[in-house]
Order: sequence, then structure tokens, then C-alpha cells
Amino acid sequence: MTRPPHLRLDRLPSPLDEILLVTDETGAVRALDFHDYMPRMGRLLRLHYGDLPPENGAAPAGVRAALNAYFEGALDALSAIAWATHGTAFQRAVWTALLNIPAGTTSTYAALATRIGKPAATRAVGAANGANPIAVLVPCHRLVGATGALTGYGGGLERKAWLLRHEGARP
Repeated sequence: MTRPPHLRLDRLPSPLDEILLVTDETGAVRALDFHDYMPRMGRLLRLHYGDLPPENGAAPAGVRAALNAYFEGALDALSAIAWATHGTAFQRAVWTALLNIPAGTTSTYAALATRIGKPAATRAVGAANGANPIAVLVPCHRLVGATGALTGYGGGLERKAWLLRHEGARP
């Protein structure tokens, strides 16, 4: 995947607090995180794009509208948002597999590892899940522990629980 020439940083209100949204010149989302996790997002952006800092600028209207629709209850609205990420082939496989966990359901790290053909890679799936630069769009919040308990979420467990409830899952 090639490095974009420019990144734009927008801020959107949400029921979970302000969202930081980074898009490229094509309108694809490159990062999405919560305002209180700006340092984490900055680290992921530097890891993936080097010394390319995002400049303040509005995300495309369609991206903003789809995120707002999702938070208003249109759970399928996120599928209309284009996104692009850097990362290892393994990370991208995990992130792509997360898209196959339907809203309103959860899966475990072990089940996802098996789904991608790496049943012994449960911890690696967890690490890839934690490195997901586009939370909410790539639904890393839908992974739970083997017992169904809520485990790690880059935006905090309270937000993970809220997202799962919002989607109709029982956290």
C-alpha cells in the first residue's frame, strides 16, 4: 500500500465523546480514534506513515454522514465508508476478518484466529486487534475473551460496552 501525499484530521461529536478522524486525499479513512487517545493515534500514524502529520481539514461529507447515521442506529451505514490501512499482511487479515462479525454479535480472539487459518495465533490476533487504526469502522470492539468477558479496547472498556449495547449485543 502506498503512502498518501496528505492526511486530514477532522473532529466529530459522537455519543462516545469527540472522535478524531483522519482521511486521505481520496476520502478514505486512515485512522479513527477518540480524542482522549490522541497520543495512541499519533503513534499509529507515525508507525504507518512516518513523518506525515495530518493537517486540520474536514472529512468528506459522506464519511461524516455515515458515522452520524451509525450512531443514530443505522448499523449498516459504516459499510459505505472507504478505508485504507498500512500494516502487516497478518494485521490486515485480522482487520478484514473483523468485518465479517455482524453487528449485534461478538466473537472470541481464538475463533477469529481459527477463521483466518491460524488457530495457534490467538495472542497475535489480540495484538493485531489492538493495533487497529480505524476503531469502530473495523469493529475490533466485537472481540471478547474466551468466557465472553470484555477484554482490552483501545478506546476503553466503557466505550466497548457502549458500542456492543448500541449494536444489540450483550456485553
